[in-house]
Amino acid sequence: MADCFLIINAGSSSLKFSAFAAERDGLKLLARRQVEGLGSASAPSRKPHFAVTNASGQVIGGQEWNTTSFGHDAAIEFVLGWCRDHLEQPEGGLGGQRIAAVGHRVVHGGARFSAPVLIDEDVLAQLEELVPLAPLHQPYCLAAIRAAAGATKLPQVACFDTAFHHSQPPLAQAFALPRRFADDGVRRYGFHGLSYEYIASALPGIDEKAATGRTVIAHLGNGASLCAIRAGKSVATSMGFTPLDGLPMGTRCGALDPGVVLYLLDRYRLDAREIEHLLYHESGLLGVSGISSDMRTLLESDDPRAAEAIDLFVYRISREIGSLAAALGGLDALVFTGGIGQHAAPIRERVCQNAAWLGVMLDQRANLAHGPRITQQDSPVRAWVIPTNEELVIARHTQTVIGRLIEA
Repeated sequence: MADCFLIINAGSSSLKFSAFAAERDGLKLLARRQVEGLGSASAPSRKPHFAVTNASGQVIGGQEWNTTSFGHDAAIEFVLGWCRDHLEQPEGGLGGQRIAAVGHRVVHGGARFSAPVLIDEDVLAQLEELVPLAPLHQPYCLAAIRAAAGATKLPQVACFDTAFHHSQPPLAQAFALPRRFADDGVRRYGFHGLSYEYIASALPGIDEKAATGRTVIAHLGNGASLCAIRAGKSVATSMGFTPLDGLPMGTRCGALDPGVVLYLLDRYRLDAREIEHLLYHESGLLGVSGISSDMRTLLESDDPRAAEAIDLFVYRISREIGSLAAALGGLDALVFTGGIGQHAAPIRERVCQNAAWLGVMLDQRANLAHGPRITQQDSPVRAWVIPTNEELVIARHTQTVIGRLIEA
């Protein structure tokens, strides 16, 4: 019976999972999908439901529950049961695999965790301390880990969205605050590192000059950020101490003058939790448009407020690309990934047009076809559309950590 790895990415209302088989020539995707509608008591019409597809995209299972109290514990228990039935049993349809370990995406690893780590109670306690730095994500990552620990004795591995950025020079991580705060861990961490790590690993087979040179990667989705990499290593990124900084996002404000927070405290008498909710849940594309946080909805709308939200999104991306190109000392390539980056041709078009001064010469036809290359053949700076694969990165790390555990 061959080993396989169960990969979990937990959110507030969903639990994505995938299974990868360890084969001689690498890891092979067996199945992926998600359980949605978790903790949906606040939205009773949204019943928890589950669907799973194989590597070809064919639906091979599904279920719906008539309850509004289906949480992460129940979802983990269901996923583990489904995997045992379909992966471990020879008649399960996926080849008789033995689940060797569970790998988790963990958004914040703080200053200590610069690489994937085997999870124990000490690690969990340290990650719990980081919840205030990623309140939209960290609690659900930890809930999934604890639920899996309660349902199985399988080893678990934490893979961090912040780890990729530990290669940045100290100057790129620093805030101009009194040193005692830096000593206490107040610094730029950066996020979406698992996505950037995948793109960096894929570039050598796509664009060797980009892989060894100066590239800006735009991970654009409901959460959005940019990263400057040189020879595959993170040099600078748009997110900072928390995933709130940088670009405007679906519901997050992005970069904000700290004086605005002071003004909100004084003028509107908002407390810390009210400001947190405002900046994380009511701002970004949703706040500016007053319509939606979904770029697809905004692109289809003829409301001028939707256009304004899109304009701001593109403007901030364009400014940040210039900033990151300066950090790199030039630019060889620009990569789009994430839901918006991969699928929203109008956004890519405008960003590339705004980056023409850097040497980006857009190929309109290639962009409408979603690439992979979306610049003209003689463009000094090449632009690409590359789907990310954070799950594969987590599976690779999980396999490596478990391999070391076995060797020890």
